[in-house]
Amino acid sequence: MSIENSTQTSPLPANAPAKKVNWKQVAAFIGLTFGLTWLLDLALYLNGGLTSPAVTIVLQFQMLLPAFSAMLLGMFFLKDSSIFIKTNTSRSRWFNWYYLFFTLIYLAAVVACFLRPDLVITLSSFLLIPSVVGMILVIVLRATGGKESFSGVGMGGGKPKLWLLYGLAILLFMGLQTALNWLFKMGQPPDLSPLLAQAAATGMTETVFMLVVTLQTVILGPFLGLLITFGEEYGWRGYLQPALYGLGRARGVALVGIIWGIWHWPVIWMGYNYPGRPYLGSLLMVLFCIALAYILGYAVLKAKGVWIAAFLHALVNQSASYFMGMIYTPRDIAFSFGIGIPGLILMGLVVWLILRDPVWKENE
Repeated sequence: MSIENSTQTSPLPANAPAKKVNWKQVAAFIGLTFGLTWLLDLALYLNGGLTSPAVTIVLQFQMLLPAFSAMLLGMFFLKDSSIFIKTNTSRSRWFNWYYLFFTLIYLAAVVACFLRPDLVITLSSFLLIPSVVGMILVIVLRATGGKESFSGVGMGGGKPKLWLLYGLAILLFMGLQTALNWLFKMGQPPDLSPLLAQAAATGMTETVFMLVVTLQTVILGPFLGLLITFGEEYGWRGYLQPALYGLGRARGVALVGIIWGIWHWPVIWMGYNYPGRPYLGSLLMVLFCIALAYILGYAVLKAKGVWIAAFLHALVNQSASYFMGMIYTPRDIAFSFGIGIPGLILMGLVVWLILRDPVWKENE
């Protein structure tokens, strides 16, 4: 299999000049990513769907597949790729190999969970080990290989101040959505009494318990989940987004959002994200992914690296879980602030604002 042309295409650094879209390569990436993901979702459906004990590990594994597909193609089949094994001599190449291995570890865990549901808790704890090892590997390779070792192959990190600035913006925005749900009485506070009772049994006060949960969810959680969300972000933002810059940055990111949203459809049909609303939920997921694609794509363009998108993606997931699970739970997600219609309107305003930035017109 050979899918190549005369110019380097994917993956590209986030600030690379626009080139003509290589639709053959784009189709190969989309076909492989969708094929692997939807086959996995079929296996989940046949094993109980969202009621399966393995569902959390399966959904985490699903997030790894876009990066796995991009790396598999880029390393072995796209001779013009910056990560092609015969031409990539940067230290980051060892991380590419590790990520392929990491994905296979998750595959083995998924199979084991389907065969032995009683192993789910044990395997969930075990999988933290290769996740932490992967992040340590990134830090070591970045320290020994220098900035260019990752930024030169489309895996730059970005400045810490941007991580902090955009991270705080995400937390404030998610908090605002929760406050609006409360203000307009679109749900109710969750029943935390079972959790508080467990905390009290260990000697924790309610205040200490909430502080610990907050720190674990919105501070520690995004970093522990960074290697998982990198799986989506390297695929969508590190590979596909620059591959579509030939359409113009804004149009290319919109198409990424549409593709990304459709990629989620099988789990939406099973009741994930929008329970009881498979058709409306499918549409709303596409709209949500378009809006989030602009937000995360903007961060990638400003930071000139994909790791910041992985961090923000993890922060969105963790903060949504925290605010909806611990502070205020929407009654009908499709018609609430957050990922519902009112929330999408707010996200649309944010997108309108960031599209004013000249960065969308650079190098076109």
